[in-house]
Amino acid sequence: MTDFTMTKDAEGIATIVWDCAGKSMNVMNFDAMMLLDGMIDDALADEAVKGIIITSGKKDFAGGMDLNVLADLKNASGKEPAQGLFDGIMSMHHALRKIERAGMDAKTNKGGKPIAAVLPGTAMGIGLELPMATHRVFAADNPKAKIGFPEILVGLFPGAGGTTRLVRKLGAMGASPYLLEGKSVAPAKAKSAGLIDEVSADPMADARAWVLSASDADLVKPWDARGYKMPGGAPYHPSGFMTFIGASAMVNGKTQGAFPAAKAMLSAIYEGAQVPFDTALKIEARWFTNILMNPSSAAMIRSLFLNKQALEKGAVRPSGVADQSVKKVGVLGAGMMGAGIALVSAQAGMDVVLIDQKQEAADKGKAYSAAYMDKGIKRGKATPDKKQALLDRITATTDYEALKDADLIIEAVFEDPAIKATVTKAVEAVIPEDCILASNTSTLPITELAKASARPDQFIGIHFFSPVERMMLVEIIKGKETGDRAVAKALDYVRQIRKTPIVVNDARFFYANRCIIPYINEGMRMVAEGVAPALIDNAARMLGFPVGPLQLVDETSIDLGAKIARATKAAMGNAYPDGAVDEVVFWMEDQGRIGRKAKAGFFKYDENGKRLGYWEGLGDQFEPLEDQPDLTEVQHRLMFAQVLEAVRALEEGVLMDIREGDVGAILGWGFAPWSGGPLSWLDILGTPYAAERCDELQAAYGDRFACPDLLREMGEKGQSFYGRFDAKSEAA
Repeated sequence: MTDFTMTKDAEGIATIVWDCAGKSMNVMNFDAMMLLDGMIDDALADEAVKGIIITSGKKDFAGGMDLNVLADLKNASGKEPAQGLFDGIMSMHHALRKIERAGMDAKTNKGGKPIAAVLPGTAMGIGLELPMATHRVFAADNPKAKIGFPEILVGLFPGAGGTTRLVRKLGAMGASPYLLEGKSVAPAKAKSAGLIDEVSADPMADARAWVLSASDADLVKPWDARGYKMPGGAPYHPSGFMTFIGASAMVNGKTQGAFPAAKAMLSAIYEGAQVPFDTALKIEARWFTNILMNPSSAAMIRSLFLNKQALEKGAVRPSGVADQSVKKVGVLGAGMMGAGIALVSAQAGMDVVLIDQKQEAADKGKAYSAAYMDKGIKRGKATPDKKQALLDRITATTDYEALKDADLIIEAVFEDPAIKATVTKAVEAVIPEDCILASNTSTLPITELAKASARPDQFIGIHFFSPVERMMLVEIIKGKETGDRAVAKALDYVRQIRKTPIVVNDARFFYANRCIIPYINEGMRMVAEGVAPALIDNAARMLGFPVGPLQLVDETSIDLGAKIARATKAAMGNAYPDGAVDEVVFWMEDQGRIGRKAKAGFFKYDENGKRLGYWEGLGDQFEPLEDQPDLTEVQHRLMFAQVLEAVRALEEGVLMDIREGDVGAILGWGFAPWSGGPLSWLDILGTPYAAERCDELQAAYGDRFACPDLLREMGEKGQSFYGRFDAKSEAA
């Protein structure tokens, strides 16, 4: 079965249906594009055909391009991969331009055949670029559908004409939310924004009527008509000049120059806006090729699309375990984390029992969901009926008996082993024999916590990140006795709440916090050394991190850091490595500067908690260096502090799959998304250089930068992580 089929009817309409066999969503590849191109040739040449409709045989129109095809094209191009990519991209441009011109005369713009697109549902990426090349786009009145260009989120930009067409249609500023932010909207908003033309209860009927009545003038795109002027002005126009200056400032302000795709797209827009349309398409294709040749693009696609998708589909789920979907979940502890867990569980349609010691606390936890839904109602994303239905699924109580028919319990009480042990024993006296018990601890070893359980094989860690409803990563931790059914239960639950899971073996701080803490600590070490706080945080932001280490400490609270430091020191004894960090942490704690919640930390704050700049008292306590270090030196310290922990986690078997190491880092704490994750970053650097750089950093700053044996060995052999460990990742 082919991806496209065409039928012609008695009224003279050729209907081309896109329906990829064996796939729930249509995705484009070069063979399918050429097949479509041939059908367009057929329909345009057939005198009996008056017009063409392109639609989908599925509930949605299309999810985008098959990104594996781009990699295959690059690899198949031998010694000229850039030329091969450019030629492939231009072949798509030619096919879509043929649709756009539809056989009309080049000089008079007459004689073409009307071509419409009918979108039954979601249309993303190439799934929107193709409709934009037609003459009129009809979308079904489907509020669940999403329309947009998400490419920037995986290190690309719309490269099949979408960038050029949208800017020429909406202007640079009008197009920016969709191109530079990857914003997607429902059909009604897509129409009001100008992305599509019509929203209809019967889009096929309306499209047929339009095709049969369209005039020559209805087919001509604005940029093909005489006298076309770009909305907002071209770059050489006074108003357009200011627009492009603003766009450049906005892009660099948001990305700090760390994301190649954003800069390349802005270049394609700026340069393309100064030349005729067909030349602009070539410019777009060249910049798109530039991005595809950048190792950052390949790493982002692999981690944020292929690997993320594989993990969400159960790539690491134990085989042979029956479906473990959760029907009723008990959440112990109605604080911020427990309330968030209750919310996302209820959103997924589960019955939730939210328990706390006092009814007032349990009710407050449920009120968190009510407040969340109220915000959604104000934004038009929820209704009072949906709010009530969600709240009806949450039972706030102090009675453990309400858990007697639960199939999953998630404990989210205070981070104290004794308290968690007491709660574990109390809940196991009530819950069914086959119920899985999970702890939402962020630091305490699961194997130790499981000792309080009578069924350690059914005890597991499910570590959420805060705020639960916004953070996409969930870290699942296997204790030494955790069984496969518990792992499957946790994974199936995470799938139900539509988040991305990683599964790691038990160890102090697990994986995410194991890597985050050295990042924070390295920042504080540099404060003690006299490195300027602004240099530390901005160096991190210029690497693509959402916040620098000092700002992150303020947001999470310094007293929490002090508590973790004391607990870690007690556990590790003489092996404790962070005495220099404690000098800063405990001094700040003694000063009462414990972070944003106290409106006093590394930053100064106003009464509303808004940052007002770095606190001058830091310079009084820790004398600033007269000669500040090089930016790259600061960045390498921050990066290697994290990536070496990721390597050690892999080396020690805590991390079992490199895909999880990269995806978890980006989604869990915002590790430089452009890099594809810590292990991908080492592959970009090259393991020989990375090992050499470790030696330099160790000599300059200490043994925390010592090169792990695994990295040393790989460097000597010239291996990459995705080359050596590809057996586990090739399924992605």
